[in-house]
Amino acid sequence: MIVKKVLDEELLTLPEVRGILHQILEERVNNEEELGYELRKAINHADMFSRTSAEKAREFVNKLLEVEKMKPEIAIRIVDTMPLSRDELRTLYAKERYTLTDEELDTILELVMDYME
Repeated sequence: MIVKKVLDEELLTLPEVRGILHQILEERVNNEEELGYELRKAINHADMFSRTSAEKAREFVNKLLEVEKMKPEIAIRIVDTMPLSRDELRTLYAKERYTLTDEELDTILELVMDYME
């Protein structure tokens, strides 16, 4: 059995994943290789649920990281889901040991509206 190890790890937003998957798709089409079922489903999922471009998504993550009480994992989830209400945003913070004030939630929701396409 071949043992593999993780060389590098980076959190990616769904729009960034979509870009990577489309690069893989282009390479396989150019090489006339068959697309596997999992790859087709992953591309379909990324296309269906990505709500912004990869560049805007990364910019949005960086902007969210400037907000107080923001972790990189939560920033990625916010960009992926683009919550439109306080309740949707609270669900992303449900596992955290702290809660956000209404002002903090409104600040994040304003940023979401700015980056929505």
